[in-house]
Amino acid sequence: MDIFLTDLKSLADATSRLTILEAFLAILLSFVCTLVIAFLYKKTHTGARYSQSFVQTIIIMGVTVSVVMIVIGNNVAVAFGLVGAFSIIRFRSAMSDPKDIAFIFFGMAAGITCGLGFYYLAVLFTVALSIIIIFLYVTDFGKQASTKKRLTITVPENLHDENAFDKILAHHLKSFDLRSIETTNLGTMIQLVYIIQNKDGVKDKQLMDELRQMNGNLKVSVHYLSTEVY
Repeated sequence: MDIFLTDLKSLADATSRLTILEAFLAILLSFVCTLVIAFLYKKTHTGARYSQSFVQTIIIMGVTVSVVMIVIGNNVAVAFGLVGAFSIIRFRSAMSDPKDIAFIFFGMAAGITCGLGFYYLAVLFTVALSIIIIFLYVTDFGKQASTKKRLTITVPENLHDENAFDKILAHHLKSFDLRSIETTNLGTMIQLVYIIQNKDGVKDKQLMDELRQMNGNLKVSVHYLSTEVY
């Protein structure tokens, strides 16, 4: 009987050591995978708002999720308990760039596969999706050939004519659409707001210089409406 208990204890110790080894491997691999993902995000980020905290969050989320999956294992009761525990957490930070959300899911998916023990799948998934992201970044996939912009022209109130600039705009632009007219400077000035699209080879400064010759050298501004800036 004592020999049986000794063998059982040795088996339990070996199982514990194996579990700890697998957990360590899962955590280490999830860290490596999310480190690659975070580095990829850093190199392919094109928005105006870059956050070091977000880059670190990708790594922390991935490793945390892998540990959660290790803890859950095949235990349904533990799974429901963790769902209840995490349900009290509220995330208040809004992400302005949809691609940031994709990177969070990327890191979490890598952590889940590592936590479940699918190590080869985690590596394959990380490498494959990284190649896809690099391809999209290098080819600038999805970008329109010519982006639309918002043109604002300021003119004196006594010289206001909605069609005064149509000839110049038609010469330089593929399309232009007058969207709003408003007063400024206590009613002494009028602002005309257009949505425009340049012809190929037409520079914004060239258009603005010609418009300023007609509006008495008053303010003319061009705002880019591209969704690349956040």
